[in-house]
Amino acid sequence: MQLSSSFAVTKVINMTKRNQHVVPREDGWAVQGAGAKRATELFDRKTDAVDRAREISRNQGSELLIHGKNGQIQSKDSHGNDKFPPKG
Repeated sequence: MQLSSSFAVTKVINMTKRNQHVVPREDGWAVQGAGAKRATELFDRKTDAVDRAREISRNQGSELLIHGKNGQIQSKDSHGNDKFPPKG
């Protein structure tokens, strides 16, 4: 099957725009791209992990999801093309 070059470029761009998650680890906090098996970076403090994940998600135009110690999502922040941006 032959793919067009525009399809290939779109596929590469979409693969690099992963939502960023800040997740708890036994040894601290991790910044991890959605679907990734390994963490992008590890931090001792959650605030440092959030700052780095926010920087990555802004650069990629993706979502930032911050998890609590129990693993549940505490907050989300969109840095992409929001279909329903807040008014005002």
